[in-house]
Amino acid sequence: MAEAGDIEVVVFDVLGTMVDETSGLRTGIREAAPDGDVDELIARWQRHVELEQQRIARGDRAYANSEVIDREAARRVADRAGITDPSAIERLATAGQRLPAWDDSAAGLERLARRFPVLGLSNASRAALLRLNAHAGLRWHQALSGETASAYKPAPEVYQLAIDSAGCPPERILMVAAHAWDLRGARATGMRTAYVHRPVGDPPTSTDAFDWQFSALSELVDELTAD
Repeated sequence: MAEAGDIEVVVFDVLGTMVDETSGLRTGIREAAPDGDVDELIARWQRHVELEQQRIARGDRAYANSEVIDREAARRVADRAGITDPSAIERLATAGQRLPAWDDSAAGLERLARRFPVLGLSNASRAALLRLNAHAGLRWHQALSGETASAYKPAPEVYQLAIDSAGCPPERILMVAAHAWDLRGARATGMRTAYVHRPVGDPPTSTDAFDWQFSALSELVDELTAD
C-alpha cells in the first residue's frame, strides 16, 4: 500500500474518469437521431470502438487514432438510424470531443495541481484530446495521448509515455482511473494505482490489489493533499 508521501506525480485517465463519455455520446446521438433508439445506438458506437481497439492491440489492424475510429462509429450509427445528411454525420463523428466533465473534475484537478504535477493520459487522439479538454474545462500540466505511442491503453507503451514525462520512478507515479482494466495496465508497469468510482466505470474485482479505492474524487484529493 502506497502512502501519499510516496507520490510525486499524479496521472489521470480522462474518458469516463474525468468526463462523462456516455452522457456526451448520448447528447450527440440524440441530436443527430432524435427519433432513434439512443441506448441501442450508443451500444453500437461503443461496441465498434472497443472491437477496433482490440483488433489494433492484436495486430489485426494498423493503428488508427480515435478520430478515425469515431468517424467509423458515427457512420455505423448513421446507417442504423437512417441519417443521410453529411453535415449531421460529420458533427456526430466529433461528439467524443464534446463530453461534459463530471461535476467534481475541474475543482478536484485544480486542488491537486497546487500540490503535484498532474498529467492526463488518454486514448483520445492528440487533436481530439485538445478539444475535449477545452470543452470540459480541464487544465493539465500536460495532456498525453496514446496516439504518440500508436497504441491504446492498456498497452504498456502508453503508460510509458507518462513515466517518461514524469521523470521519476514508476512507483512514485499514481495512476487514477474509474476503470479497473486501465489500472491493471498501469500497475503492470510499476505505477501506483487509485480507483475512483464513476457511474459508468469498470469497478475492481476481489482479486485487484490497487493502492487506493475511493467512492469520490474528493476523497482522493483529500488523501493526497492532507498535511
